[in-house]
Amino acid sequence: MEKTKFDKEMIIGDVLAMHPGAEEVIKKYFGTGCFTCPGMKMESISFGAMMHGIDPELVVKDLNAL
Repeated sequence: MEKTKFDKEMIIGDVLAMHPGAEEVIKKYFGTGCFTCPGMKMESISFGAMMHGIDPELVVKDLNAL
């Protein structure tokens, strides 16, 4: 099975659907608000990171380590 490669332009909801471990990474950086926010279906990791004042590459690095 090929390992999923995440990038900062991916939609948060898609990332959560792609890997069960992604939930912990998203929670670590963005909190639990993402899970109930309708924006998770259209907002990218990059946008979420900007809204939370963090470097999107940190999120992507952790996701790709899963």
